[in-house]
Amino acid sequence: MRPLSLILPALLIFTALPAKAGLVVDPRAYGAKGDGRTKDTEAIQRAIEAAAKTPGGTVRLAGGSFLSGTVLLKSGVTLRIERGAVLLGSTSHADYRKNRWLALVEAKGQHDISITGGGVIDGQGAALAADVLRLVNEKVITDPLAGDRPAEVNRPQLIELVDCERVSVTDVTLKNSACWTQTYLHCDAVVLDHVTVRSTAYWNNDGLDLVDCRHSRVTHCDIDSADDGLCLKSGDKGGCEDIRVEDCKIRSSASAFKFGTSSRSGFKHINLTRLSIYNTFRSAIALESVDGAVMEDIHISNVDARNTGGAIFIRLGHRNKEGRPGSIHDVTISDVNVEIPAGPPDAGYEHAGPASRGPAHNLFPSSIVGLPGHLVSGISLKNIHVTTAGGGQRSVAEVPLSKLKSIPEREDRYPEFSMFGELPAWGFYLRHAAGISFENVTLQCTGKDCRSAIVGDDVHGLKLDHVTLGPAGEEPVIALKDVSDFTLTNSPPPVGAKEVVRRVQDN
Repeated sequence: MRPLSLILPALLIFTALPAKAGLVVDPRAYGAKGDGRTKDTEAIQRAIEAAAKTPGGTVRLAGGSFLSGTVLLKSGVTLRIERGAVLLGSTSHADYRKNRWLALVEAKGQHDISITGGGVIDGQGAALAADVLRLVNEKVITDPLAGDRPAEVNRPQLIELVDCERVSVTDVTLKNSACWTQTYLHCDAVVLDHVTVRSTAYWNNDGLDLVDCRHSRVTHCDIDSADDGLCLKSGDKGGCEDIRVEDCKIRSSASAFKFGTSSRSGFKHINLTRLSIYNTFRSAIALESVDGAVMEDIHISNVDARNTGGAIFIRLGHRNKEGRPGSIHDVTISDVNVEIPAGPPDAGYEHAGPASRGPAHNLFPSSIVGLPGHLVSGISLKNIHVTTAGGGQRSVAEVPLSKLKSIPEREDRYPEFSMFGELPAWGFYLRHAAGISFENVTLQCTGKDCRSAIVGDDVHGLKLDHVTLGPAGEEPVIALKDVSDFTLTNSPPPVGAKEVVRRVQDN
């Protein structure tokens, strides 16, 4: 075997060699019209097959709208949609073929594939979803409706790539999907850069989903979606590992940056920094493991969230009744600024977040919640500033501090910031947790709120240092039940506080 010192230079030289320019293919050479009316699917696919015959081949769409059903990308091929050109999704469900789900652009088991060029992929999602719904009602498709919408497997995405390596999607606009906008499943070395998403044409439209992906980067993306903005998900194949997200902008009628809800294998070595969030219905940051996943070594920093429903939501649940709960530990969240309004943050959007179907409630606090005997642990919050409209009133809803055990566990429920119903805190609610630290954290309430700023229940190791909470409400500033190893340092009480810390017990 050759010494590693000799192999490495050879590898570096090999990877530095310029890629050989391949064939550039225009689908018009195979009969494409690019007029937005003629189906160009076959012509585009023939162009892809031709480009795949030479290393580094390119299919170039320019100067038109190319109406198409599903096309399959091949290894070594770049789909280049020039600025001013559109790959236009057919509005007929019959024009789509299934890889795992349906999609306009698909690939499975391919490598070195790219989508770029400055142009647009437009799924015409509202019209396409209407066609799917018609088929469902006629029982051509047998999957049941979910919330008056066809199941995800029947609504085509714009992009779905499965089991692919070395994927690049750059400088392209993705709009009007009938389902999730883009899914990368079991992929390695995905690069997403300067991708603009405008996917609000229909419900249940995640902006970007990385599922069981590794060694991947998401940078300079601008996402506006009717469902979760940027999602990391984990099925049964390895989990998400070594993912970096930088310099992105997100608006969502659900949560902005989210782990889960599919969370089976794990999330490890994830770094996110410089994220701008606006007009988002649920949480700015949602970290959820409810199907057995291990979540560890997560670092989130430099997040600015304006007009969003919640700041931070961390939840360990147990939806996978056939297996053990997962775990959440070693999470650092720093340099975060969040502003939470009194009303719906995404009011006026066509597909806004759902109105509450339960009893009336006050604004929800941030939450860090595990399970009895399975604690969320090792959570560090540093340089956090949350400003909430507050306004919590007993006449709307109340959980007395003497009745904390009445708050439901809901271990098998879909995770979201409102899942526990009314909560007794306006700032942070902590339950079944260990090793939680707040350093240089400000929780500010602009409206009078009757609730405590922080409530901890079954917490082992809670350290608050340089924490500013206020203004004082009717309840103690901090309420603790079954909390051990608690320290509060360098944290003056808010003006007018009658009681800073109270140890409470359930009646």
